[in-house]
Amino acid sequence: MSKRPSFGGIGGMNMQQMMKQAKKLQEQMTQEQQNLTEQEFTGSSVDDLVVATFSGDRHLKGIKINKDAIDPNDPDMLQDLVIDAVNKGLTKIDEATQASLGKYTKGMI
Repeated sequence: MSKRPSFGGIGGMNMQQMMKQAKKLQEQMTQEQQNLTEQEFTGSSVDDLVVATFSGDRHLKGIKINKDAIDPNDPDMLQDLVIDAVNKGLTKIDEATQASLGKYTKGMI
């Protein structure tokens, strides 16, 4: 009778244990992603003249523009305020994602 080679797995963990651990990790990551998706994130320009609201999956849900931000003689200012609010909102999502999911990807990238 031939004896099968034993590779011992990684760190003494057999393949079945590794698969269980990977599945558990995947379930935890999926839950974390779901939690992020359900959150709202806002980005605001100077003096809250423009406020952009996002879902955690980076969808723009709303944008509020204060009437003081609207100057017909200076449309570039309003554009800059919108860009600032949107970018700040997206940055908050990125930071929350890194804080939540970074523990799973540490050392992978």
